[in-house]
Amino acid sequence: QVQLVESGGGLVQAGGSLRLSCVASGRTFSSYGMGWFRQAPGKEREFVAAIDWSSARMYYADSVKGRFTISRDNAKNTVYLQMNSLKPEDTATYLCAATSRAWYLIRNYDYWGQGTQVTVSL
Repeated sequence: QVQLVESGGGLVQAGGSLRLSCVASGRTFSSYGMGWFRQAPGKEREFVAAIDWSSARMYYADSVKGRFTISRDNAKNTVYLQMNSLKPEDTATYLCAATSRAWYLIRNYDYWGQGTQVTVSL
């Protein structure tokens, strides 16, 4: 069982940056694949980025590739999402997720945080 708590969201102007953090409980964090997803009002939840347990491999949605970077610190039980060159269309609730199964399969993510709101203004 993993519990996830996100932080770092806020209001930022277009072109700005934010760094989201997600702290996980549990002693087996280093064995979990971790991901970030987002959901805007009236839209379906969409995948943003994922990282394997060792930080050797990352995977990004095309919409954020080159602007967002996912990373993790297993010693701190924390996964990060560095978001640069933010656009108004990045406005959403960002959710952290974890999986003990294959990290590259989006359907495998079954532990979720409550989310943190990111709002990007013009």
